[in-house]
Amino acid sequence: MNESTSDTIAATSAPVPTTVPATSRTAHPTTRPASNPFANQAIAPTHTVTLANRAPDESHESALLHTAITDELAVAMLEGRWPIGEAMTLEDIQERFSTSRTVAREVAKYLEAMGAVTVRRRVGLMPRPVGEWSALNPQVIRWKLMSDKRKEQLRTLTELRLAVEPAATAAAARNASMEARALFPVMASELRKSGEAGDLDTFHDLDVRFHSSILLSSGNDLFASMSDIIGIVLKGRVELHMYPQKPKPAALDAHDAVAEGIWRGNPDQAREAMRTIVDEVAESLELT
Repeated sequence: MNESTSDTIAATSAPVPTTVPATSRTAHPTTRPASNPFANQAIAPTHTVTLANRAPDESHESALLHTAITDELAVAMLEGRWPIGEAMTLEDIQERFSTSRTVAREVAKYLEAMGAVTVRRRVGLMPRPVGEWSALNPQVIRWKLMSDKRKEQLRTLTELRLAVEPAATAAAARNASMEARALFPVMASELRKSGEAGDLDTFHDLDVRFHSSILLSSGNDLFASMSDIIGIVLKGRVELHMYPQKPKPAALDAHDAVAEGIWRGNPDQAREAMRTIVDEVAESLELT
């Protein structure tokens, strides 16, 4: 058994929200020469930034603007509004979003780090094919869930869950410490209580914790590294209004069975119960 898992079981994923907090600055489209892919497009920006009820904080505002601008540009690439072959300079970013050179440069570096663009001297930012982006990076997953590619992204992520989560659940039943295994029936009981009471906010938070804890308890570093991804998928389904208003009784029963299988050290029971959960997700999303 993996004795270190009792220390990690309490760790929960903190998925990146699919919305950006408001700030006091708004990204405005501007008219640019033909080299600017957004020239002459009256595209409303995806995000508005306002700084409410707090003292001015330049670094905080800069971070919010950075997030809002990278989100807007990434989604524009995914949706074809910023097509491959069209360059965007730092000046374009500055003018379109009424921001500083420093923020524009940070945006360029971040998009490049995600594999979304190539930055060329005297040319600017050049979009890369989506297939070359860092597909398993939680930020890239978040962008796809924000775009019109969300259903395709949910399909591919659910297929990934079908491949990974049953195996990870069986591994947790084999490898987790007794202390870690004992937490799963408790979490399943809390899930049922909140689900049957209609307390969906608590239920969804517990659901993320439950599934993430399985990956973290598996004793497999690769499975554990996917806990953030699974958390984003679960949160994204809720935020996109693709989750039922109340958990189905069969889903609650399956979570109980997963918890029991892990607690009793029964990999087969745990694996099959998790497969039932993910199969139900695929069916509800009409992915099968």
